[in-house]
Parts: sequence; C-alpha cells; structure tokens
Amino acid sequence: MSKQLLEITDLKKTFTQGGKSLNVLHDINVTIEPGEIVALVGPSGSGKSTFLQMAGLLDTPTSGKIMIGGDDMTRADDKKRTAYRRELIGFVYQFHYLQPEFTALENVVIPQMIAGTDKDAAQVRGAKILKRMGLEQRFHHRPARLSGGEQQRVAISRALANAPSLLLADEPTGNLDPDTSDIVFNEMLGLVRNVGIGAIIATHNMDLASKMDRVLLLQGGTITSA
Repeated sequence: MSKQLLEITDLKKTFTQGGKSLNVLHDINVTIEPGEIVALVGPSGSGKSTFLQMAGLLDTPTSGKIMIGGDDMTRADDKKRTAYRRELIGFVYQFHYLQPEFTALENVVIPQMIAGTDKDAAQVRGAKILKRMGLEQRFHHRPARLSGGEQQRVAISRALANAPSLLLADEPTGNLDPDTSDIVFNEMLGLVRNVGIGAIIATHNMDLASKMDRVLLLQGGTITSA
C-alpha cells in the first residue's frame, strides 16, 4: 500500500435541483496516511456527510480523483467499489443501525461471515473487539436491551470487525449525552489507535476533535486545515 491511505484530489460535487446547479463541494484536496486519525469539523449543512460518502465510495464525485491505497477508485465499477467498501473501509454513523433481531456479538460476527471469515474465527474476533469496548457482559443482549452508549459501541465494533484500513465516522457520538459521548468516543479512539488504522471522524465537538492528530475544517464547500 502507498504511503497515502486515502488521497483525494480536486474533488467537486454538484447537485441539480429545480434546473439549477448547487456546488456542495469544490477544490477538495485531502490525504490520510495509515494510522492517522483526522477530525472533520464544520457547520451543519456544510457537506461533511457528502464528503464522507464519497471518501467511502458510497457516492461518486462530479469531478476529481479518489485514490485508496494507491488505486484510482474514481472510475471503478460497482463490483470493485463494493469489494473495497467491504474489505478496506469501516463505517460508523450517528445512529447505530444494528440488526434488532441479533445479539451484540452476532451483529459483529455477521459482517465478518459475509466477507468470508469462518464463523468460529469471526466469533473470536468479535468477542475480542467487544471486550475492548467494555461489553463482555453484553455479548448476548439484543440492541433493545442495550443503552444508547452500548449500542454505539457495538456499531463501532462492527465497523472494525473486518480489520479495515480506513474508518469513516459521521458524528458517531452525536446522539449521546455529553458524559456518555466522551466515554464512547475515548473508547473508540483508543481502539482505533490500538489497531493502527486511518480514520476520518466528523464531529461538532471541538474538545473531541482536539484529541485527534489534526483537524480539517469544511466550510464554504472546501476543506482547509483548522
């Protein structure tokens, strides 16, 4: 893998509404190195979620280039983009999106099995990650029996279950109260640093942002160092 885990060059995203073009993002240039944890801050509606969707290959830019591990993904077909999302990228959202009929452990095991991991190995890895997140007493609880903070810890564990190279988190503690948010965020940050992957974490909380390696500001449709 190249030194740059993620390299985005001259990215632009334009939406058309009512026959008019809306330039949401323009002149975006970002590089993330392996093991680097970067905060993405900016006002509501500034395009943070749109940027993360493109970095995570869930959407395509109007123009520009997205390189992941040295591979140009800008014009990759759906099959290759899906494979990269499954194998190299982990996602955490503001809402946990856990499968309600499965236990905490099963929610972490199933994505690994979909990716081809043996069930026993997936259970071992899932249990290990959940323990690191302080959930060893919650393996067999379904989401409805977990607190909001516990649910989000499971979601973070699920995102890291397939050992991605890049974690993209969109306001991962935004739905939690301040005290729980600090606890869950610190646990997530510790786990990400422990496994040594790169991460972009969108947040409104500058105290949380200050704990990361550097801060990017998205404002006026472009990104600058904060």
